[in-house]
Amino acid sequence: MTTNHSNNIKDYLNDAHTFLKDLSIDEIGDEHISTSVETPLRKDAFVLSDEEKRKRIEFHFREIMETLGLDLNDDSLKGTPARVAKMYVNEIFSGLDPANKPAIALFDNKYKYEQMLVEKDITFYSNCEHHFVPIIGKAHVAYISSGSVIGLSKLNRLVDYYARRPQVQERLTVQIAAELKKILKTEHVAVVIEAKHLCVSSRGIKDTNAQTITSYYDGLFNEESTKQEFLSYLRLG
Repeated sequence: MTTNHSNNIKDYLNDAHTFLKDLSIDEIGDEHISTSVETPLRKDAFVLSDEEKRKRIEFHFREIMETLGLDLNDDSLKGTPARVAKMYVNEIFSGLDPANKPAIALFDNKYKYEQMLVEKDITFYSNCEHHFVPIIGKAHVAYISSGSVIGLSKLNRLVDYYARRPQVQERLTVQIAAELKKILKTEHVAVVIEAKHLCVSSRGIKDTNAQTITSYYDGLFNEESTKQEFLSYLRLG
């Protein structure tokens, strides 16, 4: 990504942020406008321990359930606030905590393999940051080694880490690509994500057939022949 291109993205995001500040939630509606490549976190995001976070979420989710009129004395419901709190902190949003970032070991490319490596159909589960409902999809990642290679399972773990947080698909795509470039010290990276968003299929327009595809190409993957080779492996091109 060139410096000018990076500056253009920053200018766009700054303009979008200024524009969105003046709009109400109803005016923004379901528009998926992201204002940062980084996941928006407060500076004090990790002051509380996981246990303290679970206790707070449990308390507030209990309030939500009671507001909805549910009877938390019912055997089936009384444990739900604690279960939701544990799920939020330890499972589906665990990717918010940098402490959970997978350790990535690199290996010398002793085989002198200089073609692209593709790991496709990496299943992931994320959550839309606008409605906190699931995003279910598959990520396809590829890179051309600049001297080092990464363990295959680490590609899956990297996708899983960035998926386990409130997300928009565009940001998820860029975050995975940026991390791969940083780890592998190469610009030759490609990421394609195809996913179904329950905020589209289970509410709002309720379109159960819609699917969203996002992509990121850099380095040699910007060359049409290399891009088409990659897409041919995915049967998307």
